[in-house]
Amino acid sequence: MKLIVASFVTLAVLLGSAAFGSAAMAADPIRVGAVLPFSGGVELYGQQAKLGLDLAAKEINASGGILGRPLEIIYVDDKTRPASAESAMRSVIDSGVVAVVGPVTSANFNAVRPLAESMKTPLLYATNFEGGKCNRYIFSFNTVPNQDLGQLLPYVNEAVGNTYFMLGADRVWPHQMFDIAKPLIEKLGGTIVGTQYTLGTETDFTPLIKQVAAAKPKVLLFALKGDGMDFIRQADEQGLFKDTTVAFLGLSEIDLGIFKGKGQNMITVVPSLATSDAPEMKAFVAKVRAAAGNDVLVSNYVMTHYNTLIALKAAIEKAGRVDKEAIVDALAGLTIPSPTGAVTIDANHYATMTMFIAKTKGSELVPVRALGAIAPQPGCTMATR
Repeated sequence: MKLIVASFVTLAVLLGSAAFGSAAMAADPIRVGAVLPFSGGVELYGQQAKLGLDLAAKEINASGGILGRPLEIIYVDDKTRPASAESAMRSVIDSGVVAVVGPVTSANFNAVRPLAESMKTPLLYATNFEGGKCNRYIFSFNTVPNQDLGQLLPYVNEAVGNTYFMLGADRVWPHQMFDIAKPLIEKLGGTIVGTQYTLGTETDFTPLIKQVAAAKPKVLLFALKGDGMDFIRQADEQGLFKDTTVAFLGLSEIDLGIFKGKGQNMITVVPSLATSDAPEMKAFVAKVRAAAGNDVLVSNYVMTHYNTLIALKAAIEKAGRVDKEAIVDALAGLTIPSPTGAVTIDANHYATMTMFIAKTKGSELVPVRALGAIAPQPGCTMATR
């Protein structure tokens, strides 16, 4: 009889614990907006961001949520257009989100940033960008120029040569990155032998390839994404890369399929590599592929967007309440684990992270050199926002 009573007591305790957990997770969700491109030309990057966000949300909810509340992501397509991004940003903030992740392009970021500031909502930006924007409500989870460009140029200057042709899209990010590159190249003793920007309407790059070849650069500093990526295949087929090496800004695994096997030995700098032998990164890639399919590409955009929600969870738990101002205060100075090592958000809301020099090999990006943790130099301070 005592055994029967004890069994009923144990069962009651277990059922009570389960009911408590279910009740906690049945609480109102903590909503986060995700303003990302799912159409309009750079949707591959939006899909990569979503992989990271979905994985983080799944893990957070499986472990009990945040302060006992489930995490819910509200996705909105910014259509790769600033006006659409602004509309999407306003709609998710009005819906009651505690923070917004995104967008991807610099133009769309510039469109939504004023809304984050005026509506006092944390904006977690996880795409590599030009920096120079410090504000209480803006947080960067990817690289700024000193972390990628500042590591890439010294490497290629020594390993490849010191004459440069700069080729980029006629957009915000390439212009600003090249403006930053000019004094760095000069400081390294290098020479810029040409600069050109594409309009986004080109399909036959032969005239541009001839222009670059005539300048005879050892390094082609490349900042073309989306509609300009076919330059690589055409340039390789026309022999440009026999004497010129591509130093590729913003290259990731998601881009490699566009090249169709061309563009080997291009050099870049990234905050993660899917081909890494590090156990933590191998485990992360395995989790992404278990959720999304064995053939899915896992670029650094997956990891950096994953990190935004890990940081948000840590900030809310540090604050002890779900409040935008408390979240902002808790994010500054926060250190979180990531698949490549600790990520620390500094006082200006930019991230110290581990960086790697990599190159294209076959259909993959492979490591060349681990650079260790690189602190950001954002080009601004919170005091001068």
